[in-house]
Amino acid sequence: MEPGNITRISKFLLLGFAERPELQLLIFGLFLSMYLITVFGNLLILLAVSSDSRLHTPMYFFLANLSFVDICFTSTTVPKMLWNMQTQTKVITYEDCITQMNFFVTFAGMDDFLLSVMAYDRFVAICHPLQYTVIMSPRLCALLVLVSWITSVLHSLLQTSMVLQLSFCTEVETPHFFCELNQMIQLASSDTFLDNLVMYFAAMLLAGGPLVGILYSYSRIVSSIRGISSAQGKYKAFSTCASHLSVVSLFYCASLGVYLSSAATHSSRSSATASVMYTVVTPMLNPFIYSLRNRDIKRALKRIVGIQ
Repeated sequence: MEPGNITRISKFLLLGFAERPELQLLIFGLFLSMYLITVFGNLLILLAVSSDSRLHTPMYFFLANLSFVDICFTSTTVPKMLWNMQTQTKVITYEDCITQMNFFVTFAGMDDFLLSVMAYDRFVAICHPLQYTVIMSPRLCALLVLVSWITSVLHSLLQTSMVLQLSFCTEVETPHFFCELNQMIQLASSDTFLDNLVMYFAAMLLAGGPLVGILYSYSRIVSSIRGISSAQGKYKAFSTCASHLSVVSLFYCASLGVYLSSAATHSSRSSATASVMYTVVTPMLNPFIYSLRNRDIKRALKRIVGIQ
């Protein structure tokens, strides 16, 4: 790379789904619909939990936080993509790109931590039901969420500060529809060994840690359920964590699919398409999973819309 071609970049070009101009209107309508469904669905969950005193429990406290984070998570990427499609531009400024990446990493981390905290909540509820209200006190619940926020923000600031030290060519095109951390590092023209090291170490620690916690919690949950003698008791115990297990499976399978797809095909289109799964589709489906499988949420939602 010639030294004269390296400078303080002012903008990036988000290619995203620009390869098929004839499908832009269809893609715009699809993403706008998914975004509105995501925001509306998660707002309904927030409204249901806040308005129904019977839902003022640790499980629904964490669910409300997850819904809030999912709204923020999707709002970090989709509105900018819709704006670019509407104005027929692909440009995002360097400052906006760094800001978008910072918030994206923060909310992705929060999703991960909240799912782990919710698994711990289900573990205590099923394995230690008599001590549940004592263990999952309001103070501990607030502390778990606060620690999750602090850890996610610090991790995001670390990754952002690392990217800020990188140099880029004057013209940088990213195949995604948003500024994704891994893509930013790969597009840099300077040495990225330390950045890759920090990124993968943080991913192993901050994504692998919660996953290990989730797997441990559910191993104990399964063990406890197997010890229940009646089939009705087993079903009741499992039904309390079925929604969470569905969301966890969707989140991790979608995230894993993104990286396996990009690593296997090296195709910009397949990588961008796979990213849609965990940035848009997963937050959109979460309210449906919890509302369809949870009688308490359904009852609260019916009361809100005046059915009951």
